Amino acid sequence: MDEPILTIEERSAINAGRWFSSLSPSLKHDILRCAYVKRYRDGDLIAARGEPPEEWIACAKGAVRVSSTSISGKQITLTYVEPGIWFGDVAIFDGDRRTHDAYAHGDSTVLCVAKADFKKILATHVELYEAMLRLHARRIRQLYGLVEDLNTLPLRARLAKQLLHLVRSYGVPSLSDGSEVRIGLQLAQEELAQLLGASRQRVNQELKAMEREEAIRIEPGGLVIRDRAALMRIIDSDL
Repeated sequence: MDEPILTIEERSAINAGRWFSSLSPSLKHDILRCAYVKRYRDGDLIAARGEPPEEWIACAKGAVRVSSTSISGKQITLTYVEPGIWFGDVAIFDGDRRTHDAYAHGDSTVLCVAKADFKKILATHVELYEAMLRLHARRIRQLYGLVEDLNTLPLRARLAKQLLHLVRSYGVPSLSDGSEVRIGLQLAQEELAQLLGASRQRVNQELKAMEREEAIRIEPGGLVIRDRAALMRIIDSDL
């Protein structure tokens, strides 16, 4: 499914990424000049745990589901990489093998930079070292935030925070009601529960409670956020 170039929408997603957009024009040019495009169908394996790192990757369309496998053999979703986000650099830096599996979630497009080219760009642009440090620092802050939430917030508040994050990353305005936003990322309740470290049953109970409060609406095709302020109030009340 490889295609030689990104579409206009895909290139816009890459250029709009918070981290990538902060780079100098010359560095962005050199990254894009040696990058190549890969396209995947829903469920296709992008990178496998235990593989040597051969590519630095950015999501340009759709989503990348990062997962692990439990001792019992069950696949556990850890996070979703949204368009504009780069990943896969940690294994290149430390020389170890990849620690997680990455799958396409929906029809997805990724932009790849070969490991050898990544190292050449590092040697040419000292700026990239500094930018990668900022990127890793941001990831560490996010990780600490997740651990803090897991240990200090009830499931209801963590679910509200997760829904607001999904709206920011995948929100699609409702055509029938301008005040409502649909979460464009198709998630089963089991997958949403895995992101929160909770059971599907408990997440289902909290979602139904939020629906009764008219903060969200549960539809066969996914979730619709009806009142973002209500979700914020749920978070604030538990802080």
